[in-house]
Amino acid sequence: MDFRKISNISVECVVFGLDQNGINILLSKRSLKMYDDKYPVIDDWVLTGDHVLKSERLDKSAERIFYGLTGLKDAYKKQFRTFGNPERIKNEKDVLWLKSRGVYPRVMSVAYYFLLPAFRVKLCNENTRWFSLDNLPKLGFDHSEIISKAFNDLQNRVVVEPLIFEFLDDKFTLNELQIAYQYVFDVEIDNRNFRKKAINKTYIVPLDEKRLGHGSKKPANLYMFSKDIYEKTRDKSQIINI
Repeated sequence: MDFRKISNISVECVVFGLDQNGINILLSKRSLKMYDDKYPVIDDWVLTGDHVLKSERLDKSAERIFYGLTGLKDAYKKQFRTFGNPERIKNEKDVLWLKSRGVYPRVMSVAYYFLLPAFRVKLCNENTRWFSLDNLPKLGFDHSEIISKAFNDLQNRVVVEPLIFEFLDDKFTLNELQIAYQYVFDVEIDNRNFRKKAINKTYIVPLDEKRLGHGSKKPANLYMFSKDIYEKTRDKSQIINI
């Protein structure tokens, strides 16, 4: 395998993780100090990415980067856009960062997003952190735009594909499913109406198990998503219409 990197083609990974507080983005710390007053100090956050190896397919590059970031191999991924505007990298800090790594300022970035429950990622160092999608720090490069485009694509796909289940554990409650939809679309959903629609979907399969409630809450019925049933009924039944 040729481990040399293509200097003007990169893959950027937008990792979306859901927890009880909402949608989060997994970001990496970017730091550089040249010890020369004519150069700015770089201390901010960016999406995790890397340049593509000469003998590497784009999908494999995304999987390699995601694995290095999370230690996981089995998350949903989607290539959604390429960012190649010649003006996209013009900030002094961004240019300095690329030059410090010996690559061209003109970089074309192929962007992927990954979906998973946030709890699956075990953070091992302070240079990687979850940030709320609603409260992101100042980002390097054009990564704010990449995140925005990724989330727009996700919202569009959730209404026609069963992507919402990628945010949930294998076994989930209807309340957890409803909350996931609420966070993705930033809307309040009527609980009774949602439960009725969800229960009528044959691919949301009830289990003979319950999740114990906290305090005075009653145990909640557990469900699972059946991809096999969904594939057989997808032409007859759309994803839950909220």
